[in-house]
Amino acid sequence: MQQHIAHPHKISWLRWTVLFVGLVTAGFGLALMVRAEVGLGPWDVLHQGISKQIGVSIGLVSILISAPIMLCWLPLGERPGLGTLANMILVGVALDLFMLVLPTVTWLPLQFAQMAAGVIIMGVGSGIYLSVGMGAGPRDGLMMGLVRRTGWSVRLVRTLLELTVLVLGWFLGGSVGVGTLGFAFGVGPVLQVTLGLMRRYAPRWDAAAPRVRGV
Repeated sequence: MQQHIAHPHKISWLRWTVLFVGLVTAGFGLALMVRAEVGLGPWDVLHQGISKQIGVSIGLVSILISAPIMLCWLPLGERPGLGTLANMILVGVALDLFMLVLPTVTWLPLQFAQMAAGVIIMGVGSGIYLSVGMGAGPRDGLMMGLVRRTGWSVRLVRTLLELTVLVLGWFLGGSVGVGTLGFAFGVGPVLQVTLGLMRRYAPRWDAAAPRVRGV
């Protein structure tokens, strides 16, 4: 029986659609975490801290800070993909748009539930966009470049990098709390499961997706 192979243009449009869905989903998860107000992931603590200092939206800070982060790629030999550029813009835009419609919750059990939902949705969105293999986001690319240049483990580099931005963001006024721990321990497993499902059920391009064995 002859195996059906999708037309390359169809795959290309589908691939872009999946990338878009993943990035917007990640932005929605971030917005849920911000509105929960029980702590953010390390990079978003930094974004929020800068946002409070200069008086612009957290989504805009996320976009603006991507450029200097990518400049750090140059001595590390990293190269951006089209997905990298899409990541720089779409996650921040989606975050700001969802922030406009999501209310701030004040009942603590609901805050924790919303934070947990945000972590799960963020992990799912990240897994979806990474599965298309069109380039890592600026922060993930920086981490992987440091891993290759130093020879240190992903776990060590990620920990040192995120501790650095967490402390800096905290000094700038970013939100650190129970949700920060929830993000640290929760997003990795969700990302890993999502990548596994995408490798199993997504079209052929998923061979380019990273093979995540641990976080």
